[in-house]
Amino acid sequence: MQQPTHTASALPWRLRREDARSTLAIAQQHGVSELVAGILVGRNVAVDEVPQFLNPTLRDYLPDPFHLLDMEKAVARIIRAVEGKERIAIFGDYDVDGATSTTLLMEYLGAMGADVVPYIPDRMLEGYGPTEAAFEKLMEGGAKLIISVDCGTLAHAPIALAQGRGVDVLVLDHHLSSGALPNAHAIVNPNRVDETSPHTNLAAVGVTFLTLVALNQRLRDAGFFAHNAAPNLLALLDVVALGTVCDVMPLTGLNRAFVSQGLKVMAQRRRLGLNVLADVARMDESPNVYHLGFLLGPRINAGGRVGKSGLGVELLTATDETRARGVAATLDLHNQERQAIEAGVLEQALALAEQQRNMPVILVAAEGWHQGVIGIVAGRIKERFSRPAFVVALEDGMGKASGRSVTGVDMGAAIHAAVAVGLLEKGGGHAMAAGFSVAAEKIDALHQFLIARMAADVAAYTEGRVVTYDGLLSASGANLDTLEDIARVGPFGIGNPAPRFVIANARIAHVAVMKEKHLRVTLTDDSGSARLNAVAFGAVGTVLGEWLMAEKTLHILGELKRNSWQGKETAQFMIDDAAKAI
Repeated sequence: MQQPTHTASALPWRLRREDARSTLAIAQQHGVSELVAGILVGRNVAVDEVPQFLNPTLRDYLPDPFHLLDMEKAVARIIRAVEGKERIAIFGDYDVDGATSTTLLMEYLGAMGADVVPYIPDRMLEGYGPTEAAFEKLMEGGAKLIISVDCGTLAHAPIALAQGRGVDVLVLDHHLSSGALPNAHAIVNPNRVDETSPHTNLAAVGVTFLTLVALNQRLRDAGFFAHNAAPNLLALLDVVALGTVCDVMPLTGLNRAFVSQGLKVMAQRRRLGLNVLADVARMDESPNVYHLGFLLGPRINAGGRVGKSGLGVELLTATDETRARGVAATLDLHNQERQAIEAGVLEQALALAEQQRNMPVILVAAEGWHQGVIGIVAGRIKERFSRPAFVVALEDGMGKASGRSVTGVDMGAAIHAAVAVGLLEKGGGHAMAAGFSVAAEKIDALHQFLIARMAADVAAYTEGRVVTYDGLLSASGANLDTLEDIARVGPFGIGNPAPRFVIANARIAHVAVMKEKHLRVTLTDDSGSARLNAVAFGAVGTVLGEWLMAEKTLHILGELKRNSWQGKETAQFMIDDAAKAI
């Protein structure tokens, strides 16, 4: 098939990579179908890398955790706290990454007999990261060691306060740092300014897991497990996978191993809290990345967004079924509340963003927006306009903001630069997401600064945009067996996207409108014998929708997915784009 240029999206289509020789070699040497071999070639997987890619294990990808700066110091201090029966406080961020990182430490240290307590700050009342007031509470409660997870890399004042009182602080984080680091006892962060680790794409939960691997190793070396059973680190991979997916980390290398193995652990249903939450979310199939990112994660996040921040950790560490079901139900209600709040803010924010659609960076601000949903809304705006987006909630002359970026545009670095020139009260983040506090009168100047800082990268992203696909399918070949075959290349997510395919010269047999904005389509092949159900979400009123309703034959591009309905599973094609069949 020639590459179509007349497409509904107005973007050109490109096959990820075509190499017939490599495709055939992979198929023959590793016993996979040519479809799967082509997908692997498109992901630049070499012939000798195929077994490791198809079965990503920790044995293959787990690095020596002591390559990270301060890891030895952090582990030694934790061991001293455990042996000395010191109270250890875990200060975690209020999102899923923070909750899962806190859960890892609570479970591992609890199994070691440590005196350990969690602290998750209130998003609205306390804001992001450690504060002096929060550390005062922990020290008043008897904490002799504070471990800050998924935050703390920029918390100079609170850490100085604790260290000055003789209470050591360890930071396990992944957010970008700028300038001098706080005077903590140890800061383990692959993104600290003086770090050379290649594992910069780890979520905080990944950094925390590596810390437990290092801790386990040192305890084993010291003979601690001669008469004590070592905690089962592999059993913790379910929450490692959850935090990694929900913090939108690239599913490549070590992260992909974490998620692949973590999904297997989750499927065993050993964690009570996740089991009851899956029931509440009506998850009736084996867990996959979608379930983590769109069913489980948002409910755990809802506690931090519109409810009680500590509910996520309480659920993930629950041992009492009655209490766990109560917490899961509460989180589900909070999630419904979050969805309603989000819808209102999104409508207003999109109206403001529409006025900036031609700007390289979108920044919208208003009074009365709920801080708990601005990150989600920023993500929606980013998806709608395909450019970095910031959403600022204003109150009493100050704004709290959250941003989401596009591939190749480092948002975290831009925010750190804005802090350095005095445009922000504070701010931080990583390449794809960031947050900050800003005085209302500086918002316009900040917007211009971000445009100047990010415009070139946004232009490169925009100019290079194409719709990529992984191969060709037929209506008859788009079935459950093909789905099982494709799944071998998973888990899918950022960095390893779900394969998309083109059905060339697909015949449009039937089109129906669903809920006024979606289209249900029946596709057939030339003979009309094979019928494939397809859906085009949000297509009504778009060029794609008009084409689907008017044309008899189109090249159709999209993703093959599994559809479960009333106990029956079928293959369903999710339409992303179409091209005129000329």
